Parts: sequence; structure tokens; C-alpha cells
Amino acid sequence: MDGRDLVRSVRMIKTVGPAQGLRSVRAAWRARRADALALPRRGAERARVPGPATGAEPQPGGGVIHFARSSLRVRVASGGAVFCGWDGAAPEPSYALAGPCPEVDARAVLEPDTEGGWRVVSERVLVVVSRHGAVEVRTPGGAVLRRELPPRWWEEADASGTDSAAGRTGGGGGSAARWVQRAEVAADARFFGLGGRAHGPRLRDGVYRLWNTDPGGAFAPGDDPLSLTMPVQLVVADAGTHLVFHDNSWDGRVTLREGVEGAGSGHDRPGACELRMDGGPLRYWVLAGTPARVLQGWTALTGAPALPPLWALGPQHARWGFAGQDEVREVAAGYAERGLPLSAVHLDIDHYDRHRVFTVDPERYPDLPGLARELRAQGVRLVSVVDPGVRAEPGDAVYEGGAAADAFVRDARGREVRGEVWPGESVYPDFTDARVRKWWGGLYAERLAQGFAGFWHDMNEPVSFAAFGERTLPRSARHALEGRGGDHREAHNVYGLAMARAGFDGLSELRPDERPFLFSRSGWAGLQRYGGSWSGEVATDWPGLRASLSLVLGLGLCGVPYSGPDIGGFSGQPSPELYLRWFQLGAFLPLFRTHSAWGAGRREPWEFGAEVLEHARTALCERRRLLPYFGTLGQLARLTGAPYVRPLWWNAPRDRALRDCEDAFLLGDALLVAPALAAGVTRRPVRLPRGRWYDTATGRAYEGPGQVWVEAPLSRIPVLARAGAVVPVAGADGGTELEVWAPPAGRGGSGLVVPDAGDGWQRPDVERFVSRWEGDRVVVERRDGEAVGYPVRVRGLTGG
Repeated sequence: MDGRDLVRSVRMIKTVGPAQGLRSVRAAWRARRADALALPRRGAERARVPGPATGAEPQPGGGVIHFARSSLRVRVASGGAVFCGWDGAAPEPSYALAGPCPEVDARAVLEPDTEGGWRVVSERVLVVVSRHGAVEVRTPGGAVLRRELPPRWWEEADASGTDSAAGRTGGGGGSAARWVQRAEVAADARFFGLGGRAHGPRLRDGVYRLWNTDPGGAFAPGDDPLSLTMPVQLVVADAGTHLVFHDNSWDGRVTLREGVEGAGSGHDRPGACELRMDGGPLRYWVLAGTPARVLQGWTALTGAPALPPLWALGPQHARWGFAGQDEVREVAAGYAERGLPLSAVHLDIDHYDRHRVFTVDPERYPDLPGLARELRAQGVRLVSVVDPGVRAEPGDAVYEGGAAADAFVRDARGREVRGEVWPGESVYPDFTDARVRKWWGGLYAERLAQGFAGFWHDMNEPVSFAAFGERTLPRSARHALEGRGGDHREAHNVYGLAMARAGFDGLSELRPDERPFLFSRSGWAGLQRYGGSWSGEVATDWPGLRASLSLVLGLGLCGVPYSGPDIGGFSGQPSPELYLRWFQLGAFLPLFRTHSAWGAGRREPWEFGAEVLEHARTALCERRRLLPYFGTLGQLARLTGAPYVRPLWWNAPRDRALRDCEDAFLLGDALLVAPALAAGVTRRPVRLPRGRWYDTATGRAYEGPGQVWVEAPLSRIPVLARAGAVVPVAGADGGTELEVWAPPAGRGGSGLVVPDAGDGWQRPDVERFVSRWEGDRVVVERRDGEAVGYPVRVRGLTGG
């Protein structure tokens, strides 16, 4: 144990108490010893590269190119997605893919290249493979989007067999060979994605780890990694936008370096990306096109986002530390008495009986179902936290049931792996086993019987308190991995994803007529199929506020559209101004939830003074007014993969100024939100995309592209509407009306409405509207010729 571990041990004991702190020391020693005994030590290694090309084998959609010491499979899917797999790696099995591998593009052809390599020609993309294994993905016009250099593997020097790639397989991901692959992109390219990153959303030069990690109380923009990492990059350049996904769940590091135009004698220095993985297959997908097309292709590959029930788009309130059901009732009444909308109250682990999952403290919550019915009558749902750690105690119903089903992760010697979390010494379900997912999903019947309507998964990186070393399970812990078998090195990053699947599938079976509401702190590529995410334990300060926006934008670009932060920060007491600015930002994010840690103060709006309360009421009422728009954006996310919250460059990726703008965002296509992210801001610059934009508070019109200054008083943050936009909003009578922003003279606009018929699975109808000038008035029409069907209110007629 080094000095840093000693400091961490002392902090751990102070945080969780002496008894649990000492148990965390024991858990850390136990994990370290298990890995030392079970994991092989790396001996002498030798490096391997593909070597020269020796031939190629055409196949539908592409083919296999053989090299002296490896092979590369290139396959173009019917939608234009490119798959590349080295050493026999196939697209399946995969935790990321939504179903069977997509059909190949039958028109894609493998043919020799003029320089001794090969190329796969298709309608949407061109893939060129050099004779030494470099892979270029180009636009149909020949512009290079990405150039992957020949990979390099490190293998045991005494490994049996020859240097030939014959006999190697990579489809299952079980290989422990380390590998590295370097890539080049355009000098003007900008990097985004890699899951939830606090520093961004644009990812600067640096190293980003791919290992889901509990931040341990609070995190700030410089902290990395966090709870939800993904090997998903979105790269935006003048030549085009592309997404690259390395389908490998092992621990790894991504090193990014932005390019420089005109570097050295007038030559560009390309941007660079290096991916180093500790094991697993070298396989990846590349999707190219506009940002909207790329995300649509990504959704087709990894699954449509789960649609939250309509009530989950309203304001929600949480706190770790409710005294009991009477205080929950008082908080809900406080919202109602002050005329503040509220959709849900979330209960943290303190509502459990001694922190044990799927239990209720009978003293503080003697009638939880009654409380749930009472709140539901007021339009307020209850949402329960669910942790994966199960108290390892004879007599505990969940433990006894799991032990009987052989549901828990075991070590290399067949013993239950035990860690330390809030209930005490705990065991962990192996969610990579379909049997265990089925068993766990059935346990949500207890939560539903208690009256809960939604669920948030926490501590599912998974976490084991450790005074030193990693705060997770031993890397040698054994997992089913869908029958293939493997250890925690491969299972760790998909643990939260598999837990989300267990919960979602169980809820869908228990309540087949209702859409499950579930969001998770941890996950991996494809999490959107089961629910959303939230920021986790973001620090309570202005950098934490900025990190909140970065996380939501980054996750949206990785295919997880529904997310949001802990409003006010998790671990500290915000100033009234910081709380209000966070609250105002949250009102325009998909998941709008206040939350705080035990001892970090309350988060009810009236706790921060009369002025903050009044301005928070304005934000809440605006969120309620925009619920039809949020509902439409949720439906569109499910249909197209487009996130609710989008970077300013979404519709103009070649606008370099927009690519570098990180302090504002688009809410759908219609609204531009410019939050106040620093203390004392009452006026701020806003970078506008091309076109006319109206300040929704003053009606003043601004012309883009370019930068303008707008007022940002404490009472509101700037929100601008695109000229011509047709926005569904809640009318005074509670029904939907169309808010139309006047288009420029001689031009028109458009908008969509996707009504939500309820919380079930009904297929939505997409209603398309256009706005235009007809003489001296603005008219709105449905594109299908049907009657508009909604009241229409035109704004911006006096915007100048």
C-alpha cells in the first residue's frame, strides 16, 4: 500500500464509518490476492504486425484480406456501416448490437487496388486496404475520413503455433493479447463522444480511459474516467462526419491529438487517435454521413432508444436522506402549495431496510404503497433506486433466492465473490447470464407492489468499496458471458448494461402494457435500448455545472439521448445563484431532476430564498409548457436516433466556429439554449448557426451565422427560436397548440408533432407541418393535406 492508498483508506473510514472502512481494507486485500493467484503474470512478449498481403477472398458485402500474420474481414452493411475485424473477429457475439448482424450490401464489391492492396467499393462508402494493412475509409468522392494504420499485437513469446493467422479467432472477445491501433483524421477534425466525459463535449488532446469507474463522491471536469465509458468516437471535419465504434469491452485507453492546419512548411499535421486495449478482439464499425444520418445508422445497429413514459419528461425531485414517508409527503405538498409542477419523487438507499436491495424500512416507511397511491392521485410518481450488491447474509430473501439459483459472481476457485458496499459484505449477480437476468427481473415485482413507477440503477460499475486498488470486483472474477465464459476484465464494462437489460426485460414482462422507466449510472454501447443515464456524483461548483452539460451532449452523441445531471450538484451546498442557474439549465435537458448527497443540503426551490423560488417557478412552468415538444423529441429519438440535446454544429458540421462552441446547445432543431455557466453572468455571447433566430423572451431577431450578445438576467437563461419553426407546446387549456416563429420573408419553415397516446407501446403518428407567408400573414399547413387540428399562435412578427 503506497502513500496515496493510505490517504484513501483514511478517507474511506471517515466516509463510511470505522467498521465498514476496515471491512473495505479487507475487501481490497482479498481482491488483490485473488487476482495475484488467478490471473497469469505477463511474461516475455513478442510484437506482431499483419505483414504483407498475400491474397483476398471475396464475400458478400466485401471479403477477407489475408496477410502473412493476420487476416482482415471487411463487410459493408446495407445501410452503409463498415465492419472491420482482424484475426477472424466477427460482428457477433456482441453486447452492443441490437440483434442479428445487419444484412450486407449485396452491391459492395471487393477488388484489387492499383497499389498492391484491395478496396471495397459501395454506394455510400469506399474502403481501401493497403498491402501492409492500413485501412482508409473514404467518401464516395474519395475524401479520406479516417486512416487506420496497421495494428500491432503483443503476445506471449512462447505461445504455441506459427506466426500465421491461421487458427486465430476473435469473434468471442476472449483473447488476452494486448493490441494497439493508431488512426489519422483530417487536420481540422474535432473529437466527441467516448461516453460520459466531464471535460468536453469536445475532447481535447489527452488520454481517456475505457473503464467504468465510480468517481467516489464527487467529480469535476478534469476527472476521468467516470461511470459510463464507451469506445465510441464521433469525428467531425470539413470532409465529413463519421462515427467509429471499437466493439471491445476490455480495459483500454484512447489517446487523442487534434491536428494542426499548415503545420511545418505549410503542411497539415493530421489529427491522431491511438487505442490501446488490454485484450479482446480488434473489431470496429465505421459509419459516415451527416450527423443525423450517422446517429440514425448507429441506432439501427445498436437499437432504438427506450421511450420514457410521458410523465418522466416532467420535473423530478430526489434526495439521499429523506427522514421517512412523512417528509416525502411534505416535500410533495410543498411543490403543490407553491404551484410548482412535480412529476416524481425518487427514494435513495435510505428507504431500504439497512440498505438491503428490494426491502423497505418498516419504521420510516410503514405504508409505502399507501404513500404511492396518495402521491399518484396528485400526479406524482415514486421512483426507487436499485443497487446490484446483495447483502451476503443467511435469512436475507434476495441472497437466499440468488444462492439457490446460483446467481452470483464466483472467483476462479468457485467461491462467491464478496465485496463491500452500503449493506455491508455483499455478493453480485452475474448479469451476463440469461438465467440470472430472468431471476433478477422478477424481483422488480416487489418494487411494483410497493407502488414504484420507475427505477434508477446505481453503484453498478459495479462498485466494491476498497481502501486501495480498484473500487470494483477482482479482475479474475468469473462471469458466464452468455455461455462463453470469461472473467471480469471482459465483463466489467458491460455489467451495468446487462443489469439494465435485466431490469427492463423484467418490468416489460411484469407490466406489459406500460413502458418501463429506467436510467442507469453505468452502462456501455447500446444502453439506450433499456433506458437513459444521469451524471452521477457531479461536484457542486461552477465547473460541475459546465460538466453537466458536457455529459448530456457527449452521451447523446453516443446514442443515449435521455440523460441529465444532479441539479445543484451532488456533494455540496450550492449558492442560490449556482442552484438557480443549474435549475434553469436542467429545465431544458431530458432528465430534469434535483438530487443531493446525505448532508449536502436540501434541493427544494424554496430553500434558496424568495427570488430563487420565483425564478425557479418560471423555469418549471416553461418546462411544463414545452412537454409536448419534449414528448415529440423523445419519439423522434426512438425513430431516428437524434438526441434531444444536440451540439450547435448538428445541422452545420462544416461551420468550424460552431464545432468549437461548447457553452450552448440545440434542443431539437427549433430551440437554441444558452445557459449561464459562470457566476455573475447577466449578459453573454451566443454563437448562432445560419439563419434568423428570435429571442423567445423579447422577440428580438438576430441573424446568423455569427456571434451576438444577448441578455441573461437572473430570471432566465437565453433561449432562441429558429425562424419558421413550428413547436408543439401546452396551451392554456392543457391541450397542445402550435407555436410558430415567423419565417423570413420569402422563405418557409417546418416542424413535427408526434403525439404520445399514453405510457404504453402505441405506434405514434408523425405529423409534419410547414409554415410560410401568404400575403401579409403566416399560415401553417399539414404536409399531408389534412386539417391542422391544433390552435396556432404566431410569434416573431414584430421581431425586427
